[in-house]
Amino acid sequence: MEIIQSVRWTGDGLGVRIIDQRLLPGRLVERDLRTLDDVVEAIRTLAVRGAPAIGIAGAMGLVAVLAPNANAGRDAVVALARDAAAAIRATRPTAVNLPWALDRLLTRAQRTSGDGYAVVDALRAEATCILDEDRAMCRRIGEHGAALLHDGARVLTHCNAGALATGGIGTALAPIYVAAERGMRLEIFVDESRPLLQGSRLTAWELRRAGLHVTVLTDGMAAALMRERGIDLCIVGADRVAANGDVANKIGTYGLAIVARHHAIPFVVAAPSSTLDPSTPTGCEIVIEQRAPEEVLVIAGVETAPDDVCVYNPAFDVTPADLVSAIVTDKGVHRAPYSLVE
Repeated sequence: MEIIQSVRWTGDGLGVRIIDQRLLPGRLVERDLRTLDDVVEAIRTLAVRGAPAIGIAGAMGLVAVLAPNANAGRDAVVALARDAAAAIRATRPTAVNLPWALDRLLTRAQRTSGDGYAVVDALRAEATCILDEDRAMCRRIGEHGAALLHDGARVLTHCNAGALATGGIGTALAPIYVAAERGMRLEIFVDESRPLLQGSRLTAWELRRAGLHVTVLTDGMAAALMRERGIDLCIVGADRVAANGDVANKIGTYGLAIVARHHAIPFVVAAPSSTLDPSTPTGCEIVIEQRAPEEVLVIAGVETAPDDVCVYNPAFDVTPADLVSAIVTDKGVHRAPYSLVE
């Protein structure tokens, strides 16, 4: 089973190599990010996407920005780190992993003595730790979540929370990969995830690349699928989980959770512990990113609606905790009351 690696250091260790996810599934193209503009553009335009991968790319990208300036001296490098981190942080306001990773590097920079080279080296080591920890975290989520699956299970997922969205084997897809490694036969159904089609373009692509059985459906077909063909489990990722268990995830997740509840299908969220945000009491306080109208009005260069209509295009929605059957993290399987999840 071949699982893709979405983000890593370049060969010289001075840049970040990502898969440009905007070009999938048609072309597999890797890009090297070496400047602040590279990093900001890649995250903002979803060349790299998925909450864990964004955090990793942001941390590693900060190091790439600082590396050419290591000779400027410690204080100058630390100041540049703060400014660059602010620019990277502003690209995606909803996912908590990005500010979490950047703050971790800034704290390390403040605590590092020596010259500018020492600061850059320390931050490179810290960013590498974040990458390695994410890989281990994905594996633990997979191990915990696989216990919720059985041989022959029919699983529905939304958007992409697989290897392309993380540094490892994914969050929502990690239990699927682990279960497949153990010999379970699974049938995976994937919402296309409008408007950017992360499900059909990315999830279906990486699952097929790994040799798994995949069926793609439009978002509006999930209810009919559940009624007519049956689903054993819905599993999705998360960009932020509030202290009460409310979950911000790709737009369409909320509707899927409602439909799953109607059909008595368990609705499971898989996310790293870093996505749990105890400082945000409920989902009402989560800032939801509004994206460009063109994402809805145009598909593959073809206009799909009059260009003078208004467009509602939030990148995420919030699923209330009472619709969530379980939250699987690297620390285990958590159930309500989610105020216990820390």
